[in-house]
Amino acid sequence: MKQNFLTDEIFKTVITHTPLVSVDLIVKKENKILLGKRVNRPAQNYWFTLGGRILKGEMIRDAIQRIAKIELGESFCSTPVYLGTFEHIYNDSIYEGVSTHYINLGYEIQVDSLHALPKEQHHDYRWFSVEELMTDAQVHPYVKDYFSAKKGSIPQ
Repeated sequence: MKQNFLTDEIFKTVITHTPLVSVDLIVKKENKILLGKRVNRPAQNYWFTLGGRILKGEMIRDAIQRIAKIELGESFCSTPVYLGTFEHIYNDSIYEGVSTHYINLGYEIQVDSLHALPKEQHHDYRWFSVEELMTDAQVHPYVKDYFSAKKGSIPQ
């Protein structure tokens, strides 16, 4: 698949006027969930799932593998488990004065081990139990939706 990257100007126009479709990876190892401390807006400085947007012409399964390679620094072998569709709306974005609207496809993946995790999107990483992440104020509320009673329901 040919990568179709957008210029900064075009990407700003896109997120100003349309939602982005993305994949969130709920990375699990031994009943713990890997979260990263976000470097960029939106959700800057919150613990968040790993993920990224789907590119035009990219199949979801290919996006999952590409995003895992970028966000984890490696591929994974488990079969992704679809958790549902979630909606994330933020008042900010990487651009000043522009809000962000994501349609997120949540997928759980299992890993046995991870090596050096990239620092471009997350400056720190931590493994959380579900109980820990549900009560930690620094875990973004949208992450908690993946584990709440709302899971799999139509966003309100």
